[in-house]
Amino acid sequence: MEVDLVLEDAQRRVVGIEVKASATARGEDFRGLRHLAARLGGDFLGGIVLYTGRSTLSFGPNLKAAPICAIWTAG
Repeated sequence: MEVDLVLEDAQRRVVGIEVKASATARGEDFRGLRHLAARLGGDFLGGIVLYTGRSTLSFGPNLKAAPICAIWTAG
């Protein structure tokens, strides 16, 4: 089980990030993030899968898929 990036703040709250080279986000892309959420409980703030598609999608509480281009077009 792995997550590409795990970001933790000073209060030990965590955000997980997966990066996929796919135009389609699928539930299985969140396997590592779901595992991380289960292990951390309330310290898990959320997870995001960055993918090459065009839509932001919800995959459950605190889990989203977002276009990777959102990183440089935000604002």
